[in-house]
Amino acid sequence: MFSRSVQPDAVSLFSSTGSEPLGLFSLQVDNGLPSDSFVHLLNDTTSHPTPPSPASLISLPSIYHGENAETSQGRELEQTVLHIQSPSLRTTFIQCPPPSYAGQTGGQLGLGLKHSWLHMQVRNLGREWAFELGIVDKVGRRGIIRCSTFQVSSLTCVSKSKPGLLPVVSGMPPDAAYDTVIYLHSLTLMFIGLLIWLLQKTPRLTRNSDALPVLHLPLAFPQPSSSPLTAWSTFTLNLPKLVPWFASLSHSQSSNEFADDIDLAGRGSSSQVALPGGTYSHLDSIKVYATCRLRRVWLSESLPVSRMPWEFELYGNQVLY
Repeated sequence: MFSRSVQPDAVSLFSSTGSEPLGLFSLQVDNGLPSDSFVHLLNDTTSHPTPPSPASLISLPSIYHGENAETSQGRELEQTVLHIQSPSLRTTFIQCPPPSYAGQTGGQLGLGLKHSWLHMQVRNLGREWAFELGIVDKVGRRGIIRCSTFQVSSLTCVSKSKPGLLPVVSGMPPDAAYDTVIYLHSLTLMFIGLLIWLLQKTPRLTRNSDALPVLHLPLAFPQPSSSPLTAWSTFTLNLPKLVPWFASLSHSQSSNEFADDIDLAGRGSSSQVALPGGTYSHLDSIKVYATCRLRRVWLSESLPVSRMPWEFELYGNQVLY
């Protein structure tokens, strides 16, 4: 889609306030759950306009335990955002590029974006949530990176010796132990302060027949006990640093650990595909599942040193005291 284009330092794939927010995406919902599976644009503060009947918005979870119940959701955005909702993750999502584009190119051409950093602004709605990234190495080997809140493996080791960096977990390549791979940002009224995104579970790898190998990165939103200012988070992944994990986890996991997992994308058949490795080439695809609210998805060639461009920042609707 973009492999033959001149790629600027930053590319916005999705903006909920744009003229055509889903212009590069397709969407899928579960037709068997008309009241609880839908994708809808609304104002984050007012939750209006409401989705067409029979769709019904879920209640927003409280993240701030103050005396004023009206502020229990923390700071919200006075902007249009994309609400993706469903009790079934695998059936409700948006994806880029759309399947129609893959069909036109014989499934060989994807996004082709070579940027090293991926950023996503998302709101926790209190349900399980996931997204997937299709990546390609310089040799052309493909893999899937799945970040999700529903994984079950336990955390084995966490280091806080370098605030703001990825915690050390078993199976992580030694040279990546203190590299900046995943960041979490917490919304303030005018600026997004850099914090740590705590991986509370262990990354792992699954290889299901001739399907693409899946690298699982379990995630957890900040807990109410940590007194977050908002349910909105901006996180960043350093994609080249994740490529070595495929081989590292393949060597560290025993054969019986490569059991079938929740197959969100419906992949699978008879023989294993080669693992990505070596040098990262480009982002091939992105898929964002229910349930969340989405503000923006973009890529950049480098991590902003101080602050993001003003148009990429999140602006709260009020100040909490």
